[in-house]
Formats: sequence, C-alpha cells, structure tokens
Amino acid sequence: MHVIATAGHVDHGKSTLVKALTGTDPDRFAEEKARGLTIDLGFASTSLPSGRGIAIIDVPGHVRFLKNMLAGVGAVDASLFVVAATEGWKPQSEEHLRILELLGASHGIIAMTKIGIADDDLIELARLDIAEHVEGTFLENAEIIGVDALAGIGVDDLQAGLDRLLAETPEAADTNRPRMWIDRAFAAKGAGTVVTGTLTGGRIRVEDELVLDPAGTTVRVRGLQSQYAGRTKVGPGNRLAINLTGVSHDQVGRGDVVTRDGQWHRTNVVDASLTILDAVDHKVSRRGAHLLYVGSGEHPVRMRILGPDALIPGQTGNVRLFLPVALPLVPGDRFVLREAGRGETLGGGEILDLAPVLPASKAHPDRSVDRVIDERGWIDVDHLALLTGEKREPNVGQWVVSAAALEAKLDELRLLIDQAGPLGLDTAVLDDQSRAAVALLEGFTIEAGRVRPGDAVSPVADHPFLAALRESPLTPPDPGDVDRGELRELIRQGDVFSSEGIFFATEATDAAVAVVKQLLATSEGFTVSDFRSAAGITRKHALPLLNHLDNNAMTRRRDDLRIAGPRLP
Repeated sequence: MHVIATAGHVDHGKSTLVKALTGTDPDRFAEEKARGLTIDLGFASTSLPSGRGIAIIDVPGHVRFLKNMLAGVGAVDASLFVVAATEGWKPQSEEHLRILELLGASHGIIAMTKIGIADDDLIELARLDIAEHVEGTFLENAEIIGVDALAGIGVDDLQAGLDRLLAETPEAADTNRPRMWIDRAFAAKGAGTVVTGTLTGGRIRVEDELVLDPAGTTVRVRGLQSQYAGRTKVGPGNRLAINLTGVSHDQVGRGDVVTRDGQWHRTNVVDASLTILDAVDHKVSRRGAHLLYVGSGEHPVRMRILGPDALIPGQTGNVRLFLPVALPLVPGDRFVLREAGRGETLGGGEILDLAPVLPASKAHPDRSVDRVIDERGWIDVDHLALLTGEKREPNVGQWVVSAAALEAKLDELRLLIDQAGPLGLDTAVLDDQSRAAVALLEGFTIEAGRVRPGDAVSPVADHPFLAALRESPLTPPDPGDVDRGELRELIRQGDVFSSEGIFFATEATDAAVAVVKQLLATSEGFTVSDFRSAAGITRKHALPLLNHLDNNAMTRRRDDLRIAGPRLP
C-alpha cells in the first residue's frame, strides 16, 4: 500500500478525479456536496492495474482551508498534483507545490484535468505553463497526463501512470517505532473511539498498548481496519483506522498522535532549519503570530532565530521553536511555518535537535549525531537513540561519550587517585560515570574496590598491627587508631579477618583449629566454655573465633555443643 495526496488549486477537479479513480466520493459532508467545494480531508482507496494498493488523501484547494490541506500531506509517499487545462497555473497551485517541497516531497505525477472542455491549443498552452512552473522542483520530470474525469477520458492512462510512479516510490521504512498522526477522530456505533491516520515507522497490532499525545494517555488497540477490512496487524505506509479503548472520542482531535511507549522523546522545544519562501515580500523575524504545522497538527509557537535578527526571502537559517505542548518528534521531521496575522505561508524546514542544551546565542544545530554527543559530553545510549533516531554502540559503560569529555573524566580520576594516597581510591565514593571510566585508565590496577598505580607497593606491607596480631593470634590487641582503610586492605590481602568486630591474623584460624581437634579427640562435641578453657582465652575472643569456624564449615552447632564440620582439616 502507498499513500498519496492530491494537491492543486480550488475547483480544478481533485475530488472528481479521486472518485473516478476509486469509485469513492471523498467529499464526506453535506455542505461539501451542496457547494461543490472540498472543505476537509477526504479519503479513498483502490487497487491499480498491477494490483498495487493505493490510498488517496483528497485535500481542499481553497486558501481558507489551507490548514486542512496541511494536515493531510505530512506523511504521504507521493503527490497527485492537479491543474485544470482550462485555467492553468493558479495561486494555490503555487502554494501547494511550495508546501509539498517544504515537507520534503520527492515523487509525484501531474493530472491536467478538464481536457474534454478545452481545445488542443489551450491544452498545449496549459502543458507548457505547468512545465514552466514545476521547473527546478521535485515535479520537474513528472509525467503530465491529460484527463477528464466526468467524460471518462484519460482515467485509465492516469491509473497506469500512478502504477509507474509508485513502482519507483520507496516503500515506507519499518524501524519498529510506529507513529500515527491523527487526522480524524469520531465515535463509531458499538465500537467507541476511532481514530484515523497514515501509519509510519512500524507495525501496530490488536491489543497493543499505545500512548496518545500530547495528553500522555495510555490507550489500547481494540481493533484495526485498513482498506475497508478488519486487520489483526498493519504495517507502515498504510491508511489506518484504530479502535481505541481508554479514551473518549471527544478527548482526541486532529494533530494528536499515537506511539508505542518508551520509543519516542517528547519535547516542546526544538532547534530546526527554516527556509523562507521566495514569494514572501518581507523579512521574517521572531515577531508575529507564528503557526507550526507538523504531523497533522497546527500549533501556535514562539520563534527565536539563531544568529541574525531576521531571515530574508529565499534564505535558510536556523531557529528555536517553543511549542505549547510536548510532541513525539525525531530529527528529520518536516514542518511548515505560517503567519496567522498575514495569513501567509512563510516557509518550512526540518527538525534538527529535539532537546537543545546550548543557549540560543551559541547553538549551531544540524543533523549530526556527533554534535549531539559533543554538546552533552555523556549521554545514555538509549536516550541518544530517542534524540537522534540512530543507534550507537556505547564506548563507556552504558554511555556514548565524546573524546573531550572522556579525557576530562580520566584526568579527574588520575587526580583523585593521586590525592587518595597509598591505599588508593575507593571506587565506592565515585558516581556511576566515574566507576565506568576508571576501568579505562592505563597504568592503574583495581583490586577490592580500590584503584592504585600499577607499580605501587602495598601500603600495608610489614604493617605493625599485623605483626601484633600474629604475635598473639588468639588474643589479638584492639586496632586502636589504625586507619580503617588499612584494615580493609589487610583483610583484602587475606592477612586478617574480622569476626564480630574483632580483628584476627589469619594464623588465628590454624591456632583455633588445633584447639578444636584437641577437644574432639576425647569427645564428640564441646561447649564454648570448653574451648575458652582449652585455649586459655576469654569469652570476648572465644565466641568470635568459634563463629568464624562455624561460618567456614569447620565446626557445626548441635544444641549447646559444637561438633566437627565438613571442612575441618
């Protein structure tokens, strides 16, 4: 399935042409039928001679309904551009073409309508007029096919031309990040809330849980319909109707959007490029009532031009836009900017940065992922994917880190290690980023949670407290004012163990085991009192020693007695 949109001046026969191609009248409202004027978006679909499916969004041509036109052309694959042979190129022909270009359109076909009531000379003049106006645009090499929908002339030729066009039009990409801008919302009898739009980015299935923005409401997919048939799943590039639960139809409107939770960054401040149309006859500055058209929505925005005070017609510059609501956007999203007071289209461009971190006076946005990394220094790899739409492999832990930020962090760590002294730097005092980066230091070792230079001598070698413990293994002295870091290092090295707050040399284990074996040589078990008497020590040291033996399976408790454990030597 491909989705295309009509475009062109009012009363050039867009809706009549859609009906001739599909058999469906896209004008849904009684007022539209009574006035013969398309007011809102219309929808139809059919199969082309090749069997290829095509959905058509019919847009209004009258300038008064331009915002409705803008809501329908944001996510289409190609354009069916309509110009009447009887009138030729008109003001809305020009504006629609410029809007399509601003939105990044790259494929299209031109239907020259009403040829049945135009003579050959008029038709040829119209063809030349069209070719002159589309020169240098994405329609420059587009086929121009004459057609008269009411007379049935050229409709088959146009269907064949659409087949050729769509054969060369890329299919919608599936990045497993579905997003659908809503262009209609209504209540269906017996079903509840139904929303429609053009699905992009990924697949949606029945029972999927989605998020409706900008409200942030969690909704569930009750049913799907595409091409007039119920579906269990629908892929990107299709017109889609979704039956939603979890929200009332009067809480949803055009410009809202459904996405899968956790896959999009929602923002109300963006940096973007902005190209001012040549047809604008004045400078464009931050002053004015600016309206942003992105997706299917219209949003009043504040604008700050980055760099100069104003942009002149034909100029491209960068701007910072402040939206009234947070939307799930991605760099590359296209938009159109209009000025409400003047009622004119100023220009358009693409989103460059979803979460600008530099002040406007210093910002130089572009689509570069490296720029995003450099400006932030450290960025979580998943957050980077949300901000840029691209995945990068992390280079430090879970982060992607710029070269400058990483070198600054390593310099900081080297200084901290130097200040920590001979015991080394305790990694427990570091934040997550520093702990991830410390492993990248060259010439340093990490042992038992401490970082020291690789050639550093053990700070507790020949420590006097260790000597005192070894001298009296079963009745060790208290550590007194011995540095606690040094005690931890002695334990880490295996020279000392601690039991119930008493520090013993490891030799105390052998001495205690010797006493235990002596007691067990004459009985099957012994009490704490027996052990204390045999070792010639007090309860203060006897209990910690016996608990140490218990914990190491050298002894086991049986009621008030201790017996041999499985690991007793």
